[in-house]
Amino acid sequence: MAKIHAYLNFDGTCKEAFDFYSQVFNSPVTGTYFYDDMPTEPGSPELPESAKGKVMHTSIALNDATMLMGADVVEGFGMKLSNGNATYIMLDAKDADEARKLHAGLAQDAKVLEMELGETFFAELFSSFQDKFGICWMIHFEGNKKMG
Repeated sequence: MAKIHAYLNFDGTCKEAFDFYSQVFNSPVTGTYFYDDMPTEPGSPELPESAKGKVMHTSIALNDATMLMGADVVEGFGMKLSNGNATYIMLDAKDADEARKLHAGLAQDAKVLEMELGETFFAELFSSFQDKFGICWMIHFEGNKKMG
C-alpha cells in the first residue's frame, strides 16, 4: 500500500510555517530547497522575481511512515494559492495528553477555531480549526468512544 503524505502550499510563509510545525511536532525540518537553488538551464525561463527567497520544497517527518511537506506557490509559475476547507489534516492522537499538546501547539493564534478541544459523542477529545497559516486541522483522540 502506498504511503500518504500531506503536501501543503503557502503564499510566502512556508519557511515560517515549517519552523513552527517543527517545534509543534518536535521534528527537524529535513532539507529545504529554495527556488533560487534551481540551476539555470539554457533556454529555460528566468526565475520570476516573486520566487526569490521562496521555498520550492521542504519537509518534516511526523513519524516513520508520515511526512508533512510544503512549498510556496509562485504566481509567476502560473499557480495561485487558494486556501479553503476542502481538506483537513486529521491527527489521531495516541492518548489525551498528546491530543492536548497537539491542539495547544497547532491552534495557537488560529485564524478560525471551529471546535475547541473537548469531548464529543465520537471521541474523548476532538477539535477542528484553521491554523495561523490557513491550514485546516482536526485533532482526534477516540479513547473510550470506540464504535462497535
